[in-house]
Amino acid sequence: MKSLIVVACCLWMAAAALAGEIYGTISEAGKPLPAGVKMEITAGQKTYTGETDKFGSYRVFVQEKGKCTLTVLYKDLKLTAAIFSYEKATRYDWTVETVDNKPALKRK
Repeated sequence: MKSLIVVACCLWMAAAALAGEIYGTISEAGKPLPAGVKMEITAGQKTYTGETDKFGSYRVFVQEKGKCTLTVLYKDLKLTAAIFSYEKATRYDWTVETVDNKPALKRK
């Protein structure tokens, strides 16, 4: 029984090691976005989802490595930005700003 638990733990840790964590914060006008703002990270043919917490923080595990697209669904808008997924955790902090009279994601 102990060996089964050890094997299960090793497999779980190996699977977690393969996933690239993308995390950070999103704010607007110096204040964090509210909890529950949905987001998607598209990598190749797969889409991973997440949402902000009450501090405007998010955390999504993406299995694929390389160029991805982050889409934040905020105030009936789809704000997008190009990001990259790596083997190690990567932090992306964003602010929602108006560019050419349109809301956009800008990296801090």
